[in-house]
Amino acid sequence: MTNSADETEEAQRLFREAADLAIRLQNDPVNPVSADMIKTWVTRSPAHAAAWARVAAIHGMTGTLFSENRKIPEKSKLSRRNFIAGTTLGLGALTTGALTVPHLWLLSQADHITSTAEIRDFPLPDGSLATLGPDSAIAVDFSEQGRRIGLLSGMAYFQVQPDSARPFTVSTGPMLVTALGTAFDVSAEKGFLSVAVAHGSVEARTGTPAGEKLEAGTWLSFDSATNRITRGEQEPSQIAAWRSNMLFAENETVAALCAKISRWQNGRVLIADPSLGSRTVSGVFDLNDPDAAIAAVVRPFGAKTRKIASLLTIVSSV
Repeated sequence: MTNSADETEEAQRLFREAADLAIRLQNDPVNPVSADMIKTWVTRSPAHAAAWARVAAIHGMTGTLFSENRKIPEKSKLSRRNFIAGTTLGLGALTTGALTVPHLWLLSQADHITSTAEIRDFPLPDGSLATLGPDSAIAVDFSEQGRRIGLLSGMAYFQVQPDSARPFTVSTGPMLVTALGTAFDVSAEKGFLSVAVAHGSVEARTGTPAGEKLEAGTWLSFDSATNRITRGEQEPSQIAAWRSNMLFAENETVAALCAKISRWQNGRVLIADPSLGSRTVSGVFDLNDPDAAIAAVVRPFGAKTRKIASLLTIVSSV
């Protein structure tokens, strides 16, 4: 059995490695290799994720650090010495709530994570299968009483093994989806939550005690900004078509759809006109060309897209 001294030494080693990665990122923020190295390192184990989350939280490094062109003046270049020296101050800020919890802290809670443009299958302990879309994360909590999945970010498609004694539930924000033996798609983007059933049936709850049953070929979306629930039908073959780099959208907000498509490319999408982001759109979009897909989303509203290197896509009404 590993004693506490060994555990402390290992934790310190991982913290030093995480600090070195953070130093590399802050000293060369526009180099995508640095961000990719961190994403790979974080997914090695929960201990790696926790070490990175600690370093990121201490220094207020949010997920935007991976996508924004942040120039660091030469005099601000970091070394491990002055990086670690900031730890005491950073911990003090955390205890007073001065720093928001970074996006990577959220990802550190996940059992399975994907990176940009990565689609990956994850077998679950009961024989079910979760397919995660790009930049997505889930937490898995299976016990004798139930099978619980938390969709922490992005989108996931679940093929569920029947087990009447242990309900299979997926939660994201205020939405809770329960299934016994089925296949369904769940996504969460910018407060826009959706579930679509490929076969079988599920019960969906959106913050209310009463659930709503969805059969194969039906979908439900919930806009948390307006509390609006929308329902519809869709060909089962179109559900979770993002697994083949195609996206079938039904009455999704522009903000949510652009955010979803951006998971297939590096960099952020910034919608300059807030009213545009709340508009809804339907259509079929080819994720093999994310830039063209985003342009197609906003074109019906007369909006334009402008690309700044590979770091930022600006959507504006003029």
